[in-house]
Amino acid sequence: MNSKDTHVLRDGHRIPSIGFGVWQVPPEQTEEAVTTAISAGFRSIDTAEAYYNETEVGNALRRSELPRSSFFLTTKVWNTNHGRNTTIKAFAESTRRLGTDVIDLYLLHWPSRVRDLYVETWEALIDLKREGLIKSIGVSNFSVQQLARLIGETGVVPAVNQIELHPRFQQKEVRRFHDRHGIVTESWSPLGMWKNGVPSIQEPVIQRVALKHGKTPAQVVLRWHLQEGLVPLTRSVNRLHVRENIALYDFSLDPDDMEAIRALDSATGRRGPDPDTAEF
Repeated sequence: MNSKDTHVLRDGHRIPSIGFGVWQVPPEQTEEAVTTAISAGFRSIDTAEAYYNETEVGNALRRSELPRSSFFLTTKVWNTNHGRNTTIKAFAESTRRLGTDVIDLYLLHWPSRVRDLYVETWEALIDLKREGLIKSIGVSNFSVQQLARLIGETGVVPAVNQIELHPRFQQKEVRRFHDRHGIVTESWSPLGMWKNGVPSIQEPVIQRVALKHGKTPAQVVLRWHLQEGLVPLTRSVNRLHVRENIALYDFSLDPDDMEAIRALDSATGRRGPDPDTAEF
């Protein structure tokens, strides 16, 4: 990985500046999708035990001509496996399905406040990292309050927090907390989900910026993430879109472009669950 296309995590490891995710990709399509992503240039692959396609991700990585060390592999522990012993067992099962001994980044998928075991689960991740089975540990979908509790009770700061983040929902409060503590922000649903029947990439502002640069609206939004210092996780099973989604390094958005997209932020822009109120 070229250093200019990576972020340095707080533990010294590097994460690629853009990743390929397989959420909601059916298992029967996952291996081909990951193979296409690798061919396009993606080196960061993001999965989870709850996606039910870890085996297929592992197959694609093993069948690649590139060595395992070329890839940054992320997976996640699901809520029903929170707790020290169940987390350790879930981790072992994920590594078995993925066909690898070491995970580059292991995340708590959600805080699952109704179980209230995320601190104990985090302690299990800390131990697995100490044993050398995980290179970096982090969380996903954690609010500021949940991050503060996790850090306060264990003294260990997550390397990453993977959260819903797109032009309509920019999570500025959480990102300020991340910046203060050296946490890298990963963006899931970076293009924005559907709202009132219109995808966010059809926003007139984004359409105008795309026309100005001769790029697709999706490329403009993903470039915005990169210039904001975020790590977007793209997803597509369309070969053309996969290639377009990583072709982001031959143009830049100017300050006016960036501000115009920042102005799309909305307090009501969240489309996924709120970690402070989610009942799972």
